[in-house]
Amino acid sequence: MWFKNLQLHRLPVPWSMTPEDFADQLRSRLFQPCGGLNRESRGWIPPRGDDQLVYTAHGQWLIALGVEQKLLPASVVNQEAKARAADIEARMGVKPGRKRMKELKDEITDELLPRAFSRYFTTFVWVDPVNGWLVIDAASPNKGEAVMEVLKQALDEFPFAKLDTERSPGSAMSEWLGTQEAPRGFSIDRDCVLQSPLEERATVRYTHHPLDTPEVGKHLADGKVPTRLALTWQDRVSFELTDQMEVKKVAFLDIARGEQGEDPDNEDERFESDFVLMAGLLSKFLADLMDALGGEKKSPV
Repeated sequence: MWFKNLQLHRLPVPWSMTPEDFADQLRSRLFQPCGGLNRESRGWIPPRGDDQLVYTAHGQWLIALGVEQKLLPASVVNQEAKARAADIEARMGVKPGRKRMKELKDEITDELLPRAFSRYFTTFVWVDPVNGWLVIDAASPNKGEAVMEVLKQALDEFPFAKLDTERSPGSAMSEWLGTQEAPRGFSIDRDCVLQSPLEERATVRYTHHPLDTPEVGKHLADGKVPTRLALTWQDRVSFELTDQMEVKKVAFLDIARGEQGEDPDNEDERFESDFVLMAGLLSKFLADLMDALGGEKKSPV
């Protein structure tokens, strides 16, 4: 149970919701397999495969969104539509027009969709009611937004908000790169993406490359700004910060994983140990990251 990407949201502290109340509300949007002509289905599933929609350990919660997607490539529909159009033309001597071709494609889709293969995947969500975090393990904002949409449909009240800090990640990363001084507790690694804000969006990527070079300094002086920067927090967690306030490519280093102590005796104990350690590390990491970005932006009075 180790998250790889973090889509960050805040929730109010203290939060009065209990795990039991949370689970009761999630049941209104349980996962149901795709039926009939549905291309996609989303809903909440037990994160451990039992009957518990909210997994809890040491005050930390874990929930999971299950997704089924029907796989019906457009190329398959188009190929069948062309074959049927050719048959119609051979029998009737008239080539189907645009409207009729659209009708054919709709008919074929309705025929094939119930028999199409399905793809399933699970998105995990960590809820930290103690420190006010809701974190989605998703590589893209679109996947994160899909989770939040289903969550909004399930809850009577929606207390979550996207994280917004006083300093933008882009300006902060520009300063850290320009001065070669990372904020306290962090170190700059060797991966970076620099992009021009001008219309052509000229982009320079560095991978496993020293970033304390005159070349990088010149790109910054020319107006390019970091859209991604690889960092490490306290030799425990390496990651990439983006200018959109995403945390990607999270890796828990050996020194962090070694904090588990003795190996648990069974799979359930291992899962709990991993989850509690991950939640504890990420809570401290996110607090330091917020400090590095000037803290959470205060709402105007």
